[in-house]
Amino acid sequence: MTGKDTFEAEKKPLWQRLGWLVMIWTASVATLAVVAWLMRMFMSAAGLTTH
Repeated sequence: MTGKDTFEAEKKPLWQRLGWLVMIWTASVATLAVVAWLMRMFMSAAGLTTH
C-alpha cells in the first residue's frame, strides 16, 4: 500500500467507512451463525445431543 492509497481512503466520508465496517462485521457474525447451525445439524444427525 502506498501513501497515495492511504490518502484516497481518507477522502471517503466517515459514514461510508463505518458502513463497510458494519457490513463486514454483520457478514462475519452471520457466517459464524450458519457454521454453528450446520455443525449442530451434523451432530444431531450423528446421534449427539446438546442437552
